Amino acid sequence: MAIQHRTFLVHGRVQGVFYRQSTVQQARQLGLHGYARNNPDGTVTIEAEGPAEALDALQAWCHHGPPAAHVTQVEVSAGPVQRYTTFEVRR
Repeated sequence: MAIQHRTFLVHGRVQGVFYRQSTVQQARQLGLHGYARNNPDGTVTIEAEGPAEALDALQAWCHHGPPAAHVTQVEVSAGPVQRYTTFEVRR
């Protein structure tokens, strides 16, 4: 089971709607490591590492997020594994 790294840039109404905290809960349930962070432009960056199947599940979840969110776009890119040890909110 190879570990992969993906970065998700989530656009839409994703700040002030518990998107980051909901991402942490979802990622932990999937056994992923990494972080979620708000960006000054109103987007949310998520860096996640784990098996491809779990990353695919998180990616699918990112397209809708928590109930109050309105996601308009999710950009996805692969990158080098960073070896995160937990999943957290970063400020």
